[in-house]
Amino acid sequence: MRETRTAFTVRAYRSADCESLAELFYQTVHTVNAKDYTREQLAVWATGTVDLERWDASFLEHETLVAAAGECIVGFGDIDASGYLDRLYVHKDWQGMGVATALCDRLEQAVAADRIVSHVSITAKPFFLQRGYVVKKEQQVVREGIFLTNYVMEKTVGGTLCEPL
Repeated sequence: MRETRTAFTVRAYRSADCESLAELFYQTVHTVNAKDYTREQLAVWATGTVDLERWDASFLEHETLVAAAGECIVGFGDIDASGYLDRLYVHKDWQGMGVATALCDRLEQAVAADRIVSHVSITAKPFFLQRGYVVKKEQQVVREGIFLTNYVMEKTVGGTLCEPL
């Protein structure tokens, strides 16, 4: 019998989630992003070691949401008050199940910013394009001497911006 993976809920982040989010981040990068980045690039992007105290502080400072199926965390994302969408990751077995869409919908609505900006991987670029984001620039990020391509992408939210008369 084939298992269906469609039932998940979105909830607020809790500090107890931090270690699970770090593991999900590592696993997602090394599986989902492997089609667009080399092993060397993946190794410097997600080393397997994160500063959990720093991550927790960042998650608590931002609007951070977790997607869960029962007790299993299947995705997470966070955005700061300025509209910077910092992280958005979905478990490899939950890709294409609406997790990223549900998280993004809620995160984009959670801030009062005129635009949402994110630094987006090659892998995630099509998802963001479908959501109405535009590429502002392609960039090369250097980690431990290794170059990784990503894109600064932006989406205007809350209607048209008007110049004062």
